[in-house]
Amino acid sequence: MALIVQKYGGTSVGNPERIRKVAQRVIETQRLGNKVVVVVSAMSGVTDGLIKLAKEVSSAPSEREMDVLLATGEQTTIALTAMAINALGHKAVSLTGAQAGIVTSEVHTRAKISTISPERVNEALEAGNIVVIAGFQGESVDGSITTLGRGGSDLTAIAIAAAVKADLCQIFTDVDGVYTCDPRVVPSACKLPEISYDEMLEMASSGAKVMQSRSVEFAKKFSVTFEVRSSFNNNPGTIVKEETDSMESVVVRGVSIEKNQAKVTITHVPDRPGAAAAIFRALADANVIIDMIVQNVSAEGSTDISFTLSKDELGKVESALEPIVNAVSATGFKAQDGIAKLSIVGIGMRSHSGVAAKLFEALSLGGINIQMISTSEIKTAVIIAEDRIVEAANLVHEAFRLGTQG
Repeated sequence: MALIVQKYGGTSVGNPERIRKVAQRVIETQRLGNKVVVVVSAMSGVTDGLIKLAKEVSSAPSEREMDVLLATGEQTTIALTAMAINALGHKAVSLTGAQAGIVTSEVHTRAKISTISPERVNEALEAGNIVVIAGFQGESVDGSITTLGRGGSDLTAIAIAAAVKADLCQIFTDVDGVYTCDPRVVPSACKLPEISYDEMLEMASSGAKVMQSRSVEFAKKFSVTFEVRSSFNNNPGTIVKEETDSMESVVVRGVSIEKNQAKVTITHVPDRPGAAAAIFRALADANVIIDMIVQNVSAEGSTDISFTLSKDELGKVESALEPIVNAVSATGFKAQDGIAKLSIVGIGMRSHSGVAAKLFEALSLGGINIQMISTSEIKTAVIIAEDRIVEAANLVHEAFRLGTQG
Protein backbone atom coordinates (compact mmCIF):
# COMPACT_ATOMS: atom_id res chain seq x y z
CA MET A 1 0.00 0.00 0.00
CA ALA A 2 1.44 3.35 -1.07
CA LEU A 3 0.93 6.71 0.60
CA ILE A 4 0.19 9.40 -1.98
CA VAL A 5 -0.09 13.17 -1.52
CA GLN A 6 -2.06 15.00 -4.21
CA LYS A 7 -2.36 18.77 -4.56
CA TYR A 8 -5.12 20.48 -6.57
CA GLY A 9 -4.85 24.14 -7.58
CA GLY A 10 -7.54 26.78 -7.74
CA THR A 11 -8.67 26.07 -11.30
CA SER A 12 -8.91 22.34 -10.52
CA VAL A 13 -11.44 23.09 -7.73
CA GLY A 14 -12.90 26.20 -9.36
CA ASN A 15 -16.58 25.21 -9.10
CA PRO A 16 -18.75 22.44 -7.58
CA GLU A 17 -18.56 20.27 -10.71
CA ARG A 18 -14.75 20.37 -10.69
CA ILE A 19 -14.67 19.64 -6.96
CA ARG A 20 -16.80 16.52 -7.59
CA LYS A 21 -14.38 15.44 -10.34
CA VAL A 22 -11.46 15.89 -7.96
CA ALA A 23 -13.34 13.80 -5.39
CA GLN A 24 -13.82 11.04 -7.98
CA ARG A 25 -10.12 11.11 -8.93
CA VAL A 26 -9.06 10.95 -5.28
CA ILE A 27 -11.44 8.05 -4.57
CA GLU A 28 -10.08 6.17 -7.59
CA THR A 29 -6.55 6.61 -6.22
CA GLN A 30 -7.68 5.14 -2.89
CA ARG A 31 -9.49 2.25 -4.63
CA LEU A 32 -6.16 1.20 -6.12
CA GLY A 33 -5.05 0.36 -2.59
CA ASN A 34 -3.41 3.65 -1.61
CA LYS A 35 -3.65 5.93 1.39
CA VAL A 36 -4.38 9.44 0.13
CA VAL A 37 -3.72 12.93 1.47
CA VAL A 38 -5.18 15.80 -0.57
CA VAL A 39 -3.98 19.41 -0.38
CA VAL A 40 -6.23 22.01 -2.01
CA SER A 41 -6.04 25.70 -2.88
CA ALA A 42 -8.83 28.23 -2.66
CA MET A 43 -11.31 28.07 -5.54
CA SER A 44 -10.12 30.20 -8.46
CA GLY A 45 -11.02 33.84 -7.96
CA VAL A 46 -11.84 33.50 -4.26
CA THR A 47 -8.56 34.91 -2.95
CA ASP A 48 -8.81 37.93 -5.26
CA GLY A 49 -12.38 38.45 -4.05
CA LEU A 50 -11.28 38.39 -0.42
CA ILE A 51 -8.51 40.90 -1.09
CA LYS A 52 -11.04 43.18 -2.77
CA LEU A 53 -13.35 42.91 0.23
CA ALA A 54 -10.52 43.82 2.57
CA LYS A 55 -9.70 46.94 0.58
CA GLU A 56 -13.35 47.98 0.62
CA VAL A 57 -13.37 48.09 4.43
CA SER A 58 -9.81 49.30 5.02
CA SER A 59 -7.26 51.15 2.91
CA ALA A 60 -4.43 49.49 4.87
CA PRO A 61 -5.59 46.23 6.48
CA SER A 62 -3.12 44.66 8.90
CA GLU A 63 -1.19 41.65 7.66
CA ARG A 64 -2.36 39.61 10.65
CA GLU A 65 -6.02 40.13 9.77
CA MET A 66 -5.33 39.54 6.08
CA ASP A 67 -3.98 36.10 7.00
CA VAL A 68 -7.11 35.36 9.03
CA LEU A 69 -9.24 36.43 6.07
CA LEU A 70 -7.32 34.74 3.24
CA ALA A 71 -7.06 31.42 5.10
CA THR A 72 -10.84 31.07 4.80
CA GLY A 73 -10.51 30.51 1.04
CA GLU A 74 -8.74 27.17 1.47
CA GLN A 75 -10.94 26.24 4.42
CA THR A 76 -13.99 26.56 2.20
CA THR A 77 -12.42 24.23 -0.36
CA ILE A 78 -11.38 21.53 2.11
CA ALA A 79 -14.90 21.36 3.54
CA LEU A 80 -16.52 21.15 0.10
CA THR A 81 -14.02 18.53 -1.10
CA ALA A 82 -14.55 16.38 1.99
CA MET A 83 -18.34 16.72 1.54
CA ALA A 84 -18.05 15.59 -2.08
CA ILE A 85 -15.99 12.54 -1.12
CA ASN A 86 -18.43 11.63 1.66
CA ALA A 87 -21.39 12.05 -0.71
CA LEU A 88 -19.82 9.43 -2.98
CA GLY A 89 -19.80 6.92 -0.12
CA HIS A 90 -16.20 7.26 1.05
CA LYS A 91 -14.71 8.59 4.27
CA ALA A 92 -12.96 11.96 4.28
CA VAL A 93 -11.93 14.42 6.97
CA SER A 94 -10.83 18.01 6.39
CA LEU A 95 -8.01 19.69 8.34
CA THR A 96 -6.82 23.27 8.39
CA GLY A 97 -3.09 23.89 8.18
CA ALA A 98 -2.92 24.27 11.96
CA GLN A 99 -4.89 21.06 12.54
CA ALA A 100 -2.52 19.25 10.19
CA GLY A 101 0.38 20.26 12.45
CA ILE A 102 1.99 22.89 10.22
CA VAL A 103 3.95 25.31 12.43
CA THR A 104 5.38 28.43 10.79
CA SER A 105 7.42 31.51 11.52
CA GLU A 106 5.57 34.54 12.88
CA VAL A 107 5.86 36.58 9.68
CA HIS A 108 2.39 37.27 8.31
CA THR A 109 1.46 36.87 4.58
CA ARG A 110 4.80 35.17 3.77
CA ALA A 111 5.52 32.79 6.65
CA LYS A 112 8.03 29.96 6.38
CA ILE A 113 7.31 26.43 7.54
CA SER A 114 9.28 25.63 10.71
CA THR A 115 8.06 22.13 11.60
CA ILE A 116 5.23 19.73 10.83
CA SER A 117 3.77 17.32 13.40
CA PRO A 118 1.74 14.88 11.27
CA GLU A 119 0.30 12.76 14.09
CA ARG A 120 -3.29 13.85 13.45
CA VAL A 121 -2.90 13.25 9.71
CA ASN A 122 -1.52 9.75 10.32
CA GLU A 123 -4.31 8.91 12.76
CA ALA A 124 -6.95 9.96 10.22
CA LEU A 125 -5.28 7.85 7.53
CA GLU A 126 -5.12 4.81 9.81
CA ALA A 127 -8.86 5.20 10.41
CA GLY A 128 -9.42 4.79 6.66
CA ASN A 129 -10.03 8.44 5.83
CA ILE A 130 -8.94 10.43 2.84
CA VAL A 131 -7.36 13.46 4.54
CA VAL A 132 -8.07 16.84 2.92
CA ILE A 133 -5.68 19.59 4.06
CA ALA A 134 -5.88 23.34 3.47
CA GLY A 135 -2.90 24.57 1.50
CA PHE A 136 -1.20 27.96 1.83
CA GLN A 137 -1.59 28.23 5.62
CA GLY A 138 -0.29 27.22 9.01
CA GLU A 139 -0.08 28.43 12.58
CA SER A 140 2.75 30.29 14.32
CA VAL A 141 4.11 29.23 17.70
CA ASP A 142 1.97 31.88 19.40
CA GLY A 143 -1.19 30.42 17.83
CA SER A 144 -1.77 33.00 15.09
CA ILE A 145 -3.05 31.96 11.66
CA THR A 146 -0.37 32.53 9.02
CA THR A 147 -0.20 32.20 5.25
CA LEU A 148 2.78 31.08 3.19
CA GLY A 149 2.62 33.54 0.30
CA ARG A 150 2.47 32.92 -3.41
CA GLY A 151 2.66 29.24 -4.34
CA GLY A 152 1.93 28.29 -0.74
CA SER A 153 -0.31 25.32 -1.54
CA ASP A 154 2.45 23.64 -3.57
CA LEU A 155 4.77 24.18 -0.61
CA THR A 156 2.19 22.69 1.77
CA ALA A 157 1.85 19.56 -0.39
CA ILE A 158 5.58 18.94 -0.64
CA ALA A 159 6.14 19.65 3.06
CA ILE A 160 3.33 17.27 4.05
CA ALA A 161 4.75 14.63 1.69
CA ALA A 162 8.11 14.94 3.43
CA ALA A 163 6.54 14.83 6.90
CA VAL A 164 4.40 11.72 6.31
CA LYS A 165 7.11 10.06 4.20
CA ALA A 166 4.84 9.75 1.18
CA ASP A 167 5.74 7.38 -1.63
CA LEU A 168 4.60 9.89 -4.25
CA CYS A 169 3.63 13.56 -4.41
CA GLN A 170 1.49 14.70 -7.33
CA ILE A 171 0.94 18.38 -8.11
CA PHE A 172 -2.27 18.57 -10.17
CA THR A 173 -2.70 21.79 -12.09
CA ASP A 174 -4.24 23.14 -15.30
CA VAL A 175 -1.26 22.16 -17.49
CA ASP A 176 0.03 18.73 -18.51
CA GLY A 177 3.47 19.19 -16.98
CA VAL A 178 6.65 21.22 -17.42
CA TYR A 179 7.32 22.29 -21.00
CA THR A 180 10.46 23.36 -22.84
CA CYS A 181 8.82 26.80 -22.93
CA ASP A 182 5.35 28.20 -22.28
CA PRO A 183 3.26 26.67 -25.11
CA ARG A 184 1.23 29.88 -25.28
CA VAL A 185 4.45 31.67 -26.25
CA VAL A 186 6.19 28.93 -28.28
CA PRO A 187 3.63 26.66 -30.01
CA SER A 188 6.29 24.01 -30.72
CA ALA A 189 7.16 23.58 -27.03
CA CYS A 190 7.28 19.97 -25.79
CA LYS A 191 6.40 18.45 -22.45
CA LEU A 192 9.43 17.18 -20.54
CA PRO A 193 9.17 13.65 -19.11
CA GLU A 194 11.61 14.56 -16.32
CA ILE A 195 13.63 17.48 -15.01
CA SER A 196 16.11 17.90 -12.15
CA TYR A 197 15.45 19.97 -9.05
CA ASP A 198 18.17 22.45 -10.05
CA GLU A 199 16.77 22.91 -13.55
CA MET A 200 13.25 23.34 -12.19
CA LEU A 201 14.54 25.88 -9.65
CA GLU A 202 16.24 27.93 -12.33
CA MET A 203 13.21 27.82 -14.62
CA ALA A 204 10.87 28.78 -11.77
CA SER A 205 13.08 31.71 -10.75
CA SER A 206 13.33 32.77 -14.39
CA GLY A 207 9.62 33.13 -15.03
CA ALA A 208 8.18 29.63 -15.48
CA LYS A 209 4.83 29.69 -13.66
CA VAL A 210 4.28 25.94 -13.19
CA MET A 211 5.95 25.79 -9.74
CA GLN A 212 7.17 28.36 -7.26
CA SER A 213 10.88 28.15 -6.43
CA ARG A 214 10.29 27.82 -2.65
CA SER A 215 8.39 24.58 -3.23
CA VAL A 216 11.15 23.13 -5.38
CA GLU A 217 13.80 24.17 -2.85
CA PHE A 218 11.89 22.34 -0.12
CA ALA A 219 11.53 19.24 -2.33
CA LYS A 220 15.26 19.21 -3.05
CA LYS A 221 16.18 19.70 0.61
CA PHE A 222 14.04 16.75 1.72
CA SER A 223 14.44 14.62 -1.45
CA VAL A 224 10.73 14.66 -2.29
CA THR A 225 10.27 13.41 -5.86
CA PHE A 226 7.10 14.91 -7.29
CA GLU A 227 5.10 14.88 -10.49
CA VAL A 228 3.48 17.90 -12.16
CA ARG A 229 0.42 16.81 -14.14
CA SER A 230 -3.03 17.94 -15.29
CA SER A 231 -6.18 17.48 -13.21
CA PHE A 232 -8.27 17.51 -16.40
CA ASN A 233 -6.89 14.32 -18.03
CA ASN A 234 -4.96 11.16 -17.20
CA ASN A 235 -1.82 11.94 -19.19
CA PRO A 236 1.54 11.32 -17.50
CA GLY A 237 3.16 14.51 -16.26
CA THR A 238 6.72 15.66 -15.61
CA ILE A 239 8.76 14.04 -12.82
CA VAL A 240 10.93 16.46 -10.84
CA LYS A 241 13.75 14.64 -9.07
CA GLU A 242 17.45 14.42 -8.26
CA GLU A 243 19.60 14.68 -11.36
CA THR A 244 21.01 11.55 -12.98
CA ASP A 245 24.02 11.13 -15.27
CA SER A 246 21.78 10.64 -18.30
CA MET A 247 20.22 14.09 -17.80
CA GLU A 248 23.47 15.80 -18.80
CA SER A 249 23.06 14.56 -22.38
CA VAL A 250 20.42 17.29 -22.86
CA VAL A 251 22.42 20.53 -23.05
CA VAL A 252 19.49 22.95 -22.71
CA ARG A 253 16.34 21.71 -21.00
CA GLY A 254 14.13 24.73 -21.57
CA VAL A 255 13.59 28.43 -22.20
CA SER A 256 11.89 30.70 -19.65
CA ILE A 257 10.70 34.25 -20.07
CA GLU A 258 9.73 36.87 -17.52
CA LYS A 259 7.94 40.05 -18.52
CA ASN A 260 7.21 43.20 -16.48
CA GLN A 261 10.84 43.70 -15.56
CA ALA A 262 12.62 46.98 -14.92
CA LYS A 263 16.26 48.09 -14.92
CA VAL A 264 17.78 50.69 -12.61
CA THR A 265 21.19 52.21 -13.28
CA ILE A 266 23.08 54.21 -10.64
CA THR A 267 25.57 56.46 -12.40
CA HIS A 268 29.12 57.45 -11.46
CA VAL A 269 29.33 55.50 -8.22
CA PRO A 270 32.73 56.11 -6.57
CA ASP A 271 34.88 53.03 -7.07
CA ARG A 272 35.74 52.42 -3.44
CA PRO A 273 34.99 49.70 -0.86
CA GLY A 274 31.60 49.98 0.77
CA ALA A 275 29.73 51.93 -1.92
CA ALA A 276 27.93 48.90 -3.38
CA ALA A 277 27.30 47.53 0.10
CA ALA A 278 25.58 50.74 1.18
CA ILE A 279 23.39 50.79 -1.94
CA PHE A 280 22.21 47.21 -1.71
CA ARG A 281 21.77 47.36 2.07
CA ALA A 282 19.33 50.24 1.55
CA LEU A 283 17.44 48.18 -1.02
CA ALA A 284 17.39 45.14 1.27
CA ASP A 285 16.04 47.23 4.13
CA ALA A 286 13.23 48.34 1.80
CA ASN A 287 12.47 44.64 1.06
CA VAL A 288 13.29 45.05 -2.62
CA ILE A 289 14.07 41.75 -4.37
CA ILE A 290 16.93 42.20 -6.85
CA ASP A 291 17.57 39.85 -9.76
CA MET A 292 20.53 40.57 -12.07
CA ILE A 293 23.38 42.93 -11.10
CA VAL A 294 26.01 44.29 -13.50
CA GLN A 295 28.84 46.72 -12.64
CA ASN A 296 30.71 48.44 -15.43
CA VAL A 297 34.48 48.61 -15.58
CA SER A 298 35.75 51.50 -13.49
CA ALA A 299 36.77 54.64 -15.41
CA GLU A 300 38.31 57.70 -13.79
CA GLY A 301 37.53 56.43 -10.31
CA SER A 302 33.82 55.76 -10.77
CA THR A 303 31.53 53.12 -12.23
CA ASP A 304 27.88 52.52 -13.13
CA ILE A 305 25.90 49.82 -11.34
CA SER A 306 22.79 48.37 -12.99
CA PHE A 307 20.31 45.88 -11.60
CA THR A 308 16.96 44.39 -12.60
CA LEU A 309 13.82 43.75 -10.60
CA SER A 310 10.08 43.41 -10.99
CA LYS A 311 8.50 46.56 -12.39
CA ASP A 312 6.09 46.52 -9.43
CA GLU A 313 9.02 47.21 -7.08
CA LEU A 314 10.08 50.48 -8.73
CA GLY A 315 8.19 52.66 -6.26
CA LYS A 316 10.09 51.18 -3.32
CA VAL A 317 13.39 51.50 -5.17
CA GLU A 318 13.05 55.20 -5.88
CA SER A 319 12.30 56.10 -2.26
CA ALA A 320 15.15 53.87 -1.00
CA LEU A 321 17.77 55.15 -3.44
CA GLU A 322 17.25 58.90 -3.24
CA PRO A 323 19.02 59.35 0.12
CA ILE A 324 21.68 56.68 -0.41
CA VAL A 325 22.76 57.97 -3.84
CA ASN A 326 23.74 61.26 -2.23
CA ALA A 327 25.34 59.50 0.71
CA VAL A 328 27.75 57.52 -1.51
CA SER A 329 28.39 60.56 -3.80
CA ALA A 330 26.93 58.98 -6.96
CA THR A 331 25.57 61.42 -9.54
CA GLY A 332 22.08 59.91 -9.73
CA PHE A 333 20.01 57.00 -10.96
CA LYS A 334 17.58 56.25 -13.75
CA ALA A 335 14.88 53.61 -14.09
CA GLN A 336 13.73 51.89 -17.27
CA ASP A 337 10.78 49.55 -17.74
CA GLY A 338 9.59 47.85 -20.93
CA ILE A 339 12.19 45.10 -20.65
CA ALA A 340 11.98 41.33 -20.19
CA LYS A 341 14.28 38.46 -19.25
CA LEU A 342 14.92 35.36 -21.35
CA SER A 343 16.78 32.43 -19.81
CA ILE A 344 18.06 29.11 -21.09
CA VAL A 345 18.46 26.34 -18.49
CA GLY A 346 20.10 22.92 -18.52
CA ILE A 347 22.47 20.91 -16.34
CA GLY A 348 24.17 19.78 -19.57
CA MET A 349 25.55 23.33 -19.89
CA ARG A 350 28.15 22.38 -17.27
CA SER A 351 29.89 20.00 -19.65
CA HIS A 352 29.21 21.49 -23.10
CA SER A 353 30.82 24.52 -24.74
CA GLY A 354 29.33 27.01 -27.18
CA VAL A 355 25.94 27.34 -25.47
CA ALA A 356 26.16 31.09 -24.87
CA ALA A 357 27.46 31.63 -28.41
CA LYS A 358 24.45 29.83 -29.90
CA LEU A 359 22.08 31.89 -27.74
CA PHE A 360 23.66 35.18 -28.79
CA GLU A 361 23.75 34.15 -32.46
CA ALA A 362 20.04 33.27 -32.43
CA LEU A 363 19.16 36.69 -31.01
CA SER A 364 21.54 38.43 -33.42
CA LEU A 365 19.91 36.79 -36.44
CA GLY A 366 16.61 38.23 -35.26
CA GLY A 367 18.11 41.67 -34.81
CA ILE A 368 17.39 41.58 -31.07
CA ASN A 369 19.70 43.68 -28.90
CA ILE A 370 20.97 42.34 -25.57
CA GLN A 371 21.00 44.88 -22.75
CA MET A 372 22.37 42.73 -19.91
CA ILE A 373 23.80 39.23 -19.50
CA SER A 374 23.92 37.00 -16.43
CA THR A 375 25.26 33.46 -16.14
CA SER A 376 25.35 30.64 -13.64
CA GLU A 377 26.55 27.06 -13.90
CA ILE A 378 23.33 25.86 -15.55
CA LYS A 379 21.69 29.07 -16.78
CA THR A 380 22.37 31.97 -19.10
CA ALA A 381 19.95 34.92 -18.93
CA VAL A 382 19.65 38.05 -21.04
CA ILE A 383 17.64 41.25 -20.74
CA ILE A 384 15.98 42.46 -23.96
CA ALA A 385 13.14 44.76 -25.00
CA GLU A 386 9.81 43.39 -23.78
CA ASP A 387 8.12 43.86 -27.15
CA ARG A 388 10.60 41.37 -28.70
CA ILE A 389 10.40 38.66 -26.00
CA VAL A 390 7.95 36.33 -27.80
CA GLU A 391 9.96 36.49 -31.02
CA ALA A 392 13.17 35.90 -29.05
CA ALA A 393 11.76 32.88 -27.23
CA ASN A 394 10.75 31.24 -30.51
CA LEU A 395 14.15 31.95 -32.12
CA VAL A 396 16.08 30.51 -29.18
CA HIS A 397 13.77 27.51 -28.80
CA GLU A 398 14.34 26.68 -32.48
CA ALA A 399 18.10 27.28 -32.29
CA PHE A 400 18.46 24.65 -29.57
CA ARG A 401 15.99 22.29 -31.27
CA LEU A 402 13.92 22.01 -28.12
CA GLY A 403 10.80 21.07 -30.04
CA THR A 404 12.29 17.62 -30.61
CA GLN A 405 13.36 16.63 -27.08
CA GLY A 406 10.01 15.99 -25.36
